[in-house]
Amino acid sequence: MRKILYLCLLVLIGCADEKSLEKEIAAIPLDLNVVRFDQAFLGAKPSDLPKLKEAYPLFFPSSVADSTWIYTMNDPLQKELKKEIDAVFTDFAPVHRDIQSVLQHIKFYFPAEKTPNVFAVTSEDYRKKVIFYEDKLLIALNTYLGANHKFYEGIQKYISNNFEKEMIPVDIATEFAYTQVKPPRERTFISKLIHHGKIQYTKSLLVPKASVGMQFGYTERKAAWAAENEEQIWTYFIEKDLLYSTNIKLDNRFLNLAPFSKFNLELDGESPGGIGRYIGYQIVKAYMENNDVSLQNLLRKSSKEIFNNSKYKPKK
Repeated sequence: MRKILYLCLLVLIGCADEKSLEKEIAAIPLDLNVVRFDQAFLGAKPSDLPKLKEAYPLFFPSSVADSTWIYTMNDPLQKELKKEIDAVFTDFAPVHRDIQSVLQHIKFYFPAEKTPNVFAVTSEDYRKKVIFYEDKLLIALNTYLGANHKFYEGIQKYISNNFEKEMIPVDIATEFAYTQVKPPRERTFISKLIHHGKIQYTKSLLVPKASVGMQFGYTERKAAWAAENEEQIWTYFIEKDLLYSTNIKLDNRFLNLAPFSKFNLELDGESPGGIGRYIGYQIVKAYMENNDVSLQNLLRKSSKEIFNNSKYKPKK
């Protein structure tokens, strides 16, 4: 009974500390102004082009002729695009708060980082949803219109499932994490697992309110599968001698985004893609729980040191 009470007390203390930390982060002053370039351009007429170019030179490179912009402005698809964006982002305030929150978390964990100027834009490439460019953050709103939006017909579901506006802070955290985590020098599978684990662990701190599924780009069902099968996944990696393999085919099987991971078993279809990222995160999380190390120090640690000192034991 005493042990149970002690564990309950630890949980309560942990929750109280987490709430206190989140209050501290939420109080970080951040004067955020999201520039709606998408509205300015999609609502403009060809006669407005000179003013737009003067106000937003970043988006009008000299290599692109004015005739190209005029053609785009006259395209009926632009009016439809504006209509769809306006329908989804009728109230931009919640999105503004989400963006501000993730930038406050970045400021807390990476105080030396300058808060970027934020621009809402559109993109012709759905793979470029969020871009950090010098001191700017670009967010393509046309890639957040909802998983089942007609614009996304032909895009695989495991990708379009994440085209929800609630994913904006997660995608910001993802892109920022990639700027902070250096690629591994080693080409072994375990080093790649831990590299992605560092990225996922950083994301978990920047968007703590996001579900595990959202943080990994999984449906909640796929996230539950990963948690339930963690021990079996790790056992498979061990029994197949994959940890120190340098076979690049393992990237497509277990690390790259995909409809499912490829164990070459009947259960493949039930698994989420990139399951190695989930395992890497669990290893890094175990390392942080068992070692007194700051986030910045973690990012500098070698994969070997993290793995050897993680005391990682998958959940049964």
